[in-house]
Order: sequence, then C-alpha cells, then structure tokens
Amino acid sequence: MEIRKGIAVSPGIAIAKPMLIDSKDYRIPRRSILPSNRAREIQRLRKAFSTAISELEEIGSSQDIKKNNIQDIFAVHMRFLRDRSFRKRITDFISKELVTAEYAVSAILREIASHFAGIDDPYISERAADIYDIEKRLLIFLLGKRQEEVDHLREEVVILAGDLTPTQTAGFNKSFVKGFATEKGGRTSHTAIVARSLGIPAVVALGDMSSEVPPECVVIVDGYRGVVVIDPDEDTLSQYNQYSRQMTQFTSKLDELREFPADTRDGVHIQLMGNIEFPDEAQIVVEKGGEGIGLYRTEFLYLYGGQEPTEEDHYEAYAEAIRAVQGKPVVIRTMDLGADKLPHSGWHAHESNPVLGLRSIRYCLQSLPLFKVQLRAILRASVLGDVRVMFPLITNLQELRQAKMILRDVMEDLDEYAVPYNSELPIGIMIETPSSALTAGLLANESSFFSIGTNDLIQYTLAVDRANEHVSTLFSGAEPAVLRLLRSVIQDVHKAGIGLSVCGEMASDPEFIMLLLGMGVRVLSLAPPMIPEVKKIIRSVTIEECNQLSRKVATMDSHRQIKNYLRDATTRILPETF
Repeated sequence: MEIRKGIAVSPGIAIAKPMLIDSKDYRIPRRSILPSNRAREIQRLRKAFSTAISELEEIGSSQDIKKNNIQDIFAVHMRFLRDRSFRKRITDFISKELVTAEYAVSAILREIASHFAGIDDPYISERAADIYDIEKRLLIFLLGKRQEEVDHLREEVVILAGDLTPTQTAGFNKSFVKGFATEKGGRTSHTAIVARSLGIPAVVALGDMSSEVPPECVVIVDGYRGVVVIDPDEDTLSQYNQYSRQMTQFTSKLDELREFPADTRDGVHIQLMGNIEFPDEAQIVVEKGGEGIGLYRTEFLYLYGGQEPTEEDHYEAYAEAIRAVQGKPVVIRTMDLGADKLPHSGWHAHESNPVLGLRSIRYCLQSLPLFKVQLRAILRASVLGDVRVMFPLITNLQELRQAKMILRDVMEDLDEYAVPYNSELPIGIMIETPSSALTAGLLANESSFFSIGTNDLIQYTLAVDRANEHVSTLFSGAEPAVLRLLRSVIQDVHKAGIGLSVCGEMASDPEFIMLLLGMGVRVLSLAPPMIPEVKKIIRSVTIEECNQLSRKVATMDSHRQIKNYLRDATTRILPETF
C-alpha cells in the first residue's frame, strides 16, 4: 500500500482500477524551411487553427457540458485561437525565422506559458496549463498525431497522469472515469474547475507518483483530504467505502443550503460573495448561492493574448459578469499589475525587490493611458448593474486622492461625448498593507467601502514571502500581529460607517469564519466552491458564540495556539471536513 498526499481540488471519493495516461508532452526541434515554403507552413498553421476551433465548438456544445454550465471554461481557449494578433505573432515568427509551423507554435506558446508559470500568484501561474492545452491541440493536427482517448472504456477507472488539460477532463465519460490524480496542478486551474463542475473527485500536485502502479490493483482518490492510496489493504478499503457513504450524505445536505440565506442562528445576515478572475466564473458564483462578485481581478485581461486589451475588451468582459449576476453587486478591482504580474507589452523597470516596488495602484498612476482605458470601460459598464470600483494596494491618502482625481478626469471625458455612466459609482480600496491598516480612519473618510486583502496584508505584516519555500511556513493569518491589525481596521470602519468585506484566503478558510464574524465582519468574498461550506458554518452559530471565540483568541499569544483553537471550534460544526 502506498499513500500520497497532494492538493484536493474536487470533492468526492473514487475507488477503481488505475488507468495511466501519457501526457504526450511534445518537444519540437527547430527545423528550418526554405523561403519558398513560407506560404505552405502558414497554410498548415491556418488549417490547424480552424480544426482546433471546430473541435472546441463540438466539445462546448455537448449536452453534459451545457448541463453543468461550464462551456465558458473553454471561452479563453476559443478567444486565444480566434485572436488575430496571436495568429499574426506565430505567422510572423515563421516568416522571419524561416521555421516550421509546429516549431513556431511550440516556441510562442511556451514563451507565454513560461511567463504565466513564473508568476507568484497561484491562480495566474496555473493558467499556464491552459496555454499548454492549446499548444498540444494545435500540435496534434500539425504533427498528424492523436492523443490517447478514453472514450472506449468498458470498466470504471481512476485516471493517473502527469497533468491533464481542461479539454481532456471535460471529455471524460463520468460513467467510467470515477476520479483522477495528477503529479502537477493547483486548486484554481481550469482543469480543477471542470472537475468540480462535473463532479469528478480529483487530487493534484502529488509530485512524482510511483511508476510501478500494478494495473490490476485498486486506487483510492480522496478529493476531500487530498490523499491518493495505491493498492490499499482490506481495512483501508473498508474504511474508505464507509467514509464515501458518509461524505455523500454530507455533500447532499450542503447542496440543500444553496437556496437558504447565510443567516446566523440569531438572525444576523452575512453576505457571501465570490472572487473571480474571468467573466465566465460569475455564473459559478450564482450557482453556488453567492450574492454577487466581491472581487473581480482584472489583470488577467493584460496577461492573456500578448497585447494590451482595448477599451472594448474591458467593457465586454465586465458586461458579461454583470449580466450573469442579474443585479447583484460587482466589485471591479483595477489592474494589479507590476511586481511579478507584467503585461507582455509596455515598459517596466528592472527592480531588485518588485513586491515593494512599482506595482498595483503605483503602476496605474505611472501608466495613465493604460489606467484611463480601464476606468472608461468600468464607467461605461456601471450603467448595466450594481457596479463598484476598487483600487488595490493603497498605502496612503495621497494615492487614493490621485486615483480619484484621474477617475473624475475620465468622467469629464465621457461627459464631453455624452457617454452614460453612474456618476455616483461607489469607490473603495483594498486594505493590504500595515500603512493602510494603521491609517484606516483617515482613508475611510474618502472611501465608500474597504475590502481587506488578507494575503498581502499577512505577507507585508510578517515580512514573509509566501512563495519562498524557506519561510513560507511562517505565513499565517493566525499570527497575533495580523489579527490586531484586522481588529483595528474593523473598528475604524464601524466608526466611519462605510462598507467592509474580507476577500483574501482567510474568507475561504472554514477555520477563520467564526473569528471574522466575532470581529465584526458581515461580508465575505471567497472562492465560489467554498460558499456552501461557509454558509453551513454561518447557519450553525450565533454572533454571541463568535464574539466569545474572538475574545478568547485575543488573549492568546501564538499562531499555533490560535490555529488549534479555531480548528477545534470548526471541527465541532463540520467534523466531516477535518
């Protein structure tokens, strides 16, 4: 028996025989062509694009995909394949470098994928898998090869692979593919989103799995705990069969809560909203029972496609999300570029410490044409629903005033051309640094609302780079210093009478929910899949119970003591999760 621990990305228990899938990671050697062959290679490229688009349209139109409302997952792939500037970049490479179409595809797409993979943001870095998916799809047609299919299965299996693409996952026959486990991947990849939407249990990031998996053995994929058991003994198999039955009942009860309000037992309503990166994810928030979009991260518009998005690109993306939530709030955060999130085009300075350098609102204030394009689109979209704008990484009052001044300038431009917009657009800021937390009272006087971004707030408060493996264990929201800053901000907000939400990972972590409620938070913006589970916690407690927990935590002096206390309290409500 071999037990491997990874990241749980799609809940459920799968018990079946293994099926190993070769990821077919094609490595294309550089091959030169004669100038006279340019047209032939470009024609081959066009045919590959055309065939890839047709195949994606067929996948997206299948009834299983439509029924689960995940056809939009492939919209990014389709937009990429239809992007003229993207195609031109490859054809120009063929013409200038005199290389084969397959080498040009591989070189350009791997350059883009490497850019994503090197970014210190799990969600963005995991988008590299989508680029590799597009590359493989094009190469299959250019090389005349087909990847191994699992369409002809006649028995239940668990898929084991180095990695899987979203389209591979969407093509699985759920009658036979009971779950999958991969060596790579992350919580927020599109493959993970597809798996959750289709109800396929999945564990990723297992590292090098054993290459000696007996073909006739049984494999268990535990999508709740992030565990894979290869060739389990009889006791383990029996325990997992019982656990699977228990979790099926638990999940069914959570699903029943989707239509109920997130009210505590003593009648206090907590607004649960969703964090999204792409407009198609807004529908997932609605399906999970979310009450709007609390954080729409917009920098992805700049990181895809190889060129700066136009005002229309911005507008269409925002409009799609606004329409999906049907009148519910949509908080659009202006671009959080800089540091490790840089667009493919445009000037940027070399910085020895970019996390403390020209990023977020600082980048915007020094890139005014870029900033104004986005603000124009947000203002135009503001008439479509309950839209709010939010500036990231504000550290002082001067930055906020500058950003608001530029927004007013854009409003005047729209007035000149009689373009409609909401002149009373609510303006908020992210509280992500100790400086903004400590001056929250001043900033609140010129803001409509705050959203506490706990990820950066923890990082800057503790001086810990969470991506640095040598110190990442020190990154904890349970540190007393972090909690004191949170309390201070919440108190200042209540005095000022403005809106407040928490949108970082703490809002998605069941262990912190009671504490946040006890500290006075009434709006949480979280990962959409976590909404039912967090709602269960909220509906199981009273505010007074949360207040008592918060007061107890305030007397503790170590993050380990606090973490254990919070875990024990949450386990009493959701024993199935731990």
